[in-house]
Amino acid sequence: MKSSNAALTGAIAGLVALIGSSSAVSGTVQCFQNERCYGVVKAGQNDCATANSACAGTAKYDFQKDSWVYLPKGMCQRLGGTLKPGGPGTAKR
Repeated sequence: MKSSNAALTGAIAGLVALIGSSSAVSGTVQCFQNERCYGVVKAGQNDCATANSACAGTAKYDFQKDSWVYLPKGMCQRLGGTLKPGGPGTAKR
């Protein structure tokens, strides 16, 4: 086996060992709760369909009131968005 192949094999083995060990402690990682935030999305960056479009990534303009994106709980209001579609968000263009 060439030395470059041996180094590559060693690197792959190390990554596999690292992934295996990190999955054992992944239960301690804290996940955040998501909420849909309307009115803060930039054009083309929405997470899912809107009343006027059929799929993600199709918001036609910035801060479209019916387009939404998942954000960590509590972040939406800080950005000036709203939790209800078409609501009175304060995000500015």
